Amino acid sequence: MRPEQLRLAFAAAFTVSVLAFAEVPASAVTNPDTSLPDATEASLAQIAEGYLQQRADMLTTRPPTLRTAVAHIKATHTMATQAQDDLSALAAKGERYEKVDGGYTKAQVEVSVTDVTVNGPQATLQLMEGTRLFLPFTQEEIEDGAPEYEELSVPHTVEFTKAEDGTWLLASDKAHTEGGPTPTTQVSDVGAEPETTDEGGPADENEGGKGGGSSITPSGGAETGSGTVKPNASVLYNYSKMIAYADKHWKNHNSAFRTYSGNDCTNFLSQIVYAGGWKPAGGSLIQRTSNKYWFYGPANAITSYTWGGAENWYWFATKHSKRAKPLGNVWSLLASDVLQADWNRNNVIDHSMFVTKRYNGIPYLTFHTSDTHNKSLKKLLSDHPKAW
Repeated sequence: MRPEQLRLAFAAAFTVSVLAFAEVPASAVTNPDTSLPDATEASLAQIAEGYLQQRADMLTTRPPTLRTAVAHIKATHTMATQAQDDLSALAAKGERYEKVDGGYTKAQVEVSVTDVTVNGPQATLQLMEGTRLFLPFTQEEIEDGAPEYEELSVPHTVEFTKAEDGTWLLASDKAHTEGGPTPTTQVSDVGAEPETTDEGGPADENEGGKGGGSSITPSGGAETGSGTVKPNASVLYNYSKMIAYADKHWKNHNSAFRTYSGNDCTNFLSQIVYAGGWKPAGGSLIQRTSNKYWFYGPANAITSYTWGGAENWYWFATKHSKRAKPLGNVWSLLASDVLQADWNRNNVIDHSMFVTKRYNGIPYLTFHTSDTHNKSLKKLLSDHPKAW
């Protein structure tokens, strides 16, 4: 029987239709409209979805040619040029992923529009990208516990402009990815340091140093060792409930809790372990800034730093409550374990992730900001090789 502890690796882990080349001249501007016909809104959503599908397809092991992909994007000349650069970078990213763990066999993208604004020949859609990137597992392996796909959910602001002939063209796309690791379908440099702002802060205690991060080198059979998920050691903690919560709420945020804009990762982790049986510790306003306490309140000002701050959560979990214990090697992570990352090695943890699956020795991680489900540790390591 294993100890009643969550296990945590602090992480030597981590340190991205028809082409219309046209700009809209000033003469095309007409009196502003305030709405779009339903058919036009659906058409614009279809253009955006087609564009995002081409991006995702470039990540697969059989991507379209760059020429073919660009030709399927209905965009202005400026946007088409930008898209070509991004598609090329995504193809390179897909090749890197294929080398580290087999990559993705196919991609499936759907968009949902949340808001539309129109000003004459300009239209702006707020939409959510929902992408599934299928992994190279057989049906038998999936039935045996392998993840079928990696999933992500990314908000976008997409702008369109109307050409003189009345054709709507994609003019710009901004993915809202601030605060966490770059989503798979977006472009980033290897080793890029995400900007992070969480709900923690300087604690009342001087905790000292953590020592080195967990090793990322498989040793002693850690990568291929037996076991995928920890058994429930007692009635205190239910690891299966933790995994079920993460699987359910990785993109469908639980309305019973606030979402912290810019970095929701540790807030989500706290919800996960709370669902699995972690009990609040403390609860008074004066205890908020101490790493000895962990609690959620109806407002930020009465919620502990340890609830939403990655660095603060670490100290509560490992030192003050001993509800988690550090692991020496990231490849020892099992389903329902935790992985935290210090991107720039400044001894402050930036990001928290939760293991929802382990298959053939590979942990698959789920996290908020940006919302991601079952991304392999090997891919994350290839993105951020220099972080703790």
